[in-house]
Amino acid sequence: MTELENAIKAIDMLLEDTTVPKNIKIKLENIKAILNEDAELSIKVHKALNELDEISNDINLQPYTRTQLWNIASLLEML
Repeated sequence: MTELENAIKAIDMLLEDTTVPKNIKIKLENIKAILNEDAELSIKVHKALNELDEISNDINLQPYTRTQLWNIASLLEML
């Protein structure tokens, strides 16, 4: 499994988590759509990382969810 597939799987896990707020899930769905686009990998990763950075700065985010977002960002940074 590639790092991109691992990142998408981690996003799916967060989307299924009932403790993640709806507004965060909407942004995660957007990130997943970006990663599934037919575009150059570096462009997709850059867009996704920008979105993840914006989400992780949300003050209402639970620490566990924030850590999961950082893990996804780490996976994407390896690409």
